[in-house]
Amino acid sequence: MAVSALDAAAVEGLAANFGGELIAPEHERYDSARSIFNGMIDRRPALIAQCTGVADVIGALRLARSQGLDVAVRAGGHSLPGHSVCEGGLVIDLRPMKGIRVDPAARTATVQAGVTWGELDRETQQFGLAVTGGRVSTTGVAGLTLGSGSGWLERKYGLTADSLLSADVVTAGGELVRASERENPELFWGLRGGGGNFGIVTSFEFRLHEVGPIVLGGLMVWERSRAREVLRAFRELMRDAPEEVGIAAGLVTAPPEPFVPEHLRGQPVTAVIGCVVGALEEAAEMVRPLREAVPPELDMLGPMPYTAVQRLIDAANPPGLPGYFKAEFMPELSDEAIEVLVERGEEVTSPLTAVLIEPLGGAINRVPDADSALSRPRAAYAYHVLGIWPDPAENERQVAWVRGLAEAMKPHTVPGMYLNFLIDEDPTARVRATFGEAKYARLEALKNEWDPDNVFRLNYNIGPSAAAG
Repeated sequence: MAVSALDAAAVEGLAANFGGELIAPEHERYDSARSIFNGMIDRRPALIAQCTGVADVIGALRLARSQGLDVAVRAGGHSLPGHSVCEGGLVIDLRPMKGIRVDPAARTATVQAGVTWGELDRETQQFGLAVTGGRVSTTGVAGLTLGSGSGWLERKYGLTADSLLSADVVTAGGELVRASERENPELFWGLRGGGGNFGIVTSFEFRLHEVGPIVLGGLMVWERSRAREVLRAFRELMRDAPEEVGIAAGLVTAPPEPFVPEHLRGQPVTAVIGCVVGALEEAAEMVRPLREAVPPELDMLGPMPYTAVQRLIDAANPPGLPGYFKAEFMPELSDEAIEVLVERGEEVTSPLTAVLIEPLGGAINRVPDADSALSRPRAAYAYHVLGIWPDPAENERQVAWVRGLAEAMKPHTVPGMYLNFLIDEDPTARVRATFGEAKYARLEALKNEWDPDNVFRLNYNIGPSAAAG
């Protein structure tokens, strides 16, 4: 819908009681306001409503519904398929909602939906507390939490959604409700893994855990030629590693920085990156077998602030560049899987592209599968392909490479995935397969109750059943 098709009186009515800013295409900040993390997405909404509170969210939602506009909800803007912005619709932009309240005695944090992980970590680490958060500090708290929440702390403290205590939700009907184990418990069940299908979450309450502020973190680096050797040693380490060990192996490009040995600068390398929580001496002992099995050429795994750990891969994930990601679960890190990953990794041409191999288990699997909508990855590992490149002219070739790797890895994966990585597959089939028929039916019933008109459909959508109409 063109901007001119918006009813001017309706927009003026919203503006009269709107605490934030309404940004139309003629606004000087329109292009920056509509841009998101993935530079491949170029959409022009009719209006962007930058909300400062719940009243703004409700008002913007009512305007969208009265005008028949698509609704996109933006928090961190890291939605890889571009769900954070829509063509010709209304973007409910939550970024100005930055409130954070940490209760160190109760070990909880109440967090508004516009907060990023870097902002939340800064507040919680003042008290030596944290919740599992995204591995890129600019990732939004909201989208990651609702889609599960994978991060360096997941083996010790579970996925982000596992630490969610309650959520404030603006429904499709424009009402504000709370979801928790006691209030609207079925909605609370669905929010933890069901994404933004049931409403706009404006605030989250998390249980916090003791972390840092100093942890054993950083990275170790080897020449790429030793990738197979390193990955096998990494596999051996993680076979019996304590849950405190939250590290990943990676096929990356070494930055051209002075701290990197000259012969490795700008070169494809093998790395181990992440952190180990707990007492520093004990943490160092936990990774000692890997250091001894394959001594790294660059060893920067040592005491560092947890907030710095959370920024370790920020430089390789700058906002605004074209990107295409894939992620799947693996039952094991077999020699055959290693061979595929290493061979395909040798074809990478962008210095920003990375392949991460992440051990699972631990606290992730201690939560019963039925306790939330999340589909528990009953797998030993996940691989993430983070395809990012600077030149849009390379889009077709780079996307083809990521797809080729994913296709080659199919024999080494199991069903299910992190749905936040679902980009261009048949979304209905993949979403249903990931949740399974029983959970999907339960989620569909929730959709019928809370959003029978499918107002919130710009997501990995769970549509209402025919009975809802």
